[in-house]
Amino acid sequence: MKVSAAARGRARHFAMQALYQWEMSGNALHVIEAEFHTDNDMSKVDVEYFHEILHGVAAIKSTLDETFKPFLTGLRLDEIDPVSLAVLRQACYEFEKRVDVPYKVVINEAVNLAKKFGAADSHKFINGVLDKVALRVRKDEVEAMRTGRG
Repeated sequence: MKVSAAARGRARHFAMQALYQWEMSGNALHVIEAEFHTDNDMSKVDVEYFHEILHGVAAIKSTLDETFKPFLTGLRLDEIDPVSLAVLRQACYEFEKRVDVPYKVVINEAVNLAKKFGAADSHKFINGVLDKVALRVRKDEVEAMRTGRG
């Protein structure tokens, strides 16, 4: 069964919120995930994708941080607001592990989450960092799009 873009978008929305909660509270992932299932209407959410992002990001958090750290323009991780950090980790996870999702979709979804939940102008920061990460992680795909082959 094909999952709708809207269901996938809602999965990203909840995953970003759950990752934020995980970072801020230190609670176990399974507890946070259960809370989301209890507190939210998950009937129109790609729950498998939500689960994958939540657990996938947590499993390789340090690796994901190293993916975007070179592009933070002098900032340290602890200087990034927690929402932006969750968005960056989630997007980098999708870049690395979900090559079936076009890089432009990953960036667009991340920017939209930053606009909705992040600090003022954080979406510009997210966009700038992820553009650079995409060029490194998905170089062939980015080049194909830029030259009109994609």
